[in-house]
Amino acid sequence: MKILGLIGGISWVSTIDYYRMINQGINQKLGDLNFAECIIHSFNYQDIKRNNDAEDWDNTLRMLTKAGLNMKNSGAQAIVLCANTMHMIADQLEQNVQLPLIHIATSTANSISERGLKKVGLLGTKFTMERPFFRDKLTRQGIEVVIPDDNERDFIHYSIFEELGRNLFKAETKQFYLNVMHKLAGQGAEGIIMGCTEIPLLIGQDDIDIPLFDTTQIHSEAAVAFALND
Repeated sequence: MKILGLIGGISWVSTIDYYRMINQGINQKLGDLNFAECIIHSFNYQDIKRNNDAEDWDNTLRMLTKAGLNMKNSGAQAIVLCANTMHMIADQLEQNVQLPLIHIATSTANSISERGLKKVGLLGTKFTMERPFFRDKLTRQGIEVVIPDDNERDFIHYSIFEELGRNLFKAETKQFYLNVMHKLAGQGAEGIIMGCTEIPLLIGQDDIDIPLFDTTQIHSEAAVAFALND
């Protein structure tokens, strides 16, 4: 079994789910008392948010590179970056650390392709919805992406940092997300990517009849497959 290096705390709420899902995934494959071998570096979310607000991706890259190198020196054989937005600098991080980085958008694109879908909605931070780093992985597989309008993107971004990332889940916020999902479906989206690792804490497949793609679950499954691949 390969040792995974998890970069988390972005936010701690969803990092817990990564740890749980990866361990459960290993145990489902191997049984008995087999669980994941992993190393976790959990950041202070405030430091990451400060960099995000200042668009200081260079400083974030330095922070993540230091964490990745420390985990590599401790035996990690791959990096699992436990946040969608941080994949904006994933390619540079992989180059700096010189370890395989299991990319969340690539894993998601593979999952959507396996379902045969060609057009999906994408929800996440404004960085994830508006920048090309996530959607490029989808378009390479022939998947069209639609996103909410300006005001909807503003609220989704706000809710991720000010509610979900603080472990706050409001009924009115959940209904807002569901309304946006239905609106995107009306624009031709055949499924919805929950492209922030906190969104699945608010919305589940039981809440809506549109196929949902939980990036936390998909990414965790990809990490399990990597760890067990000889």
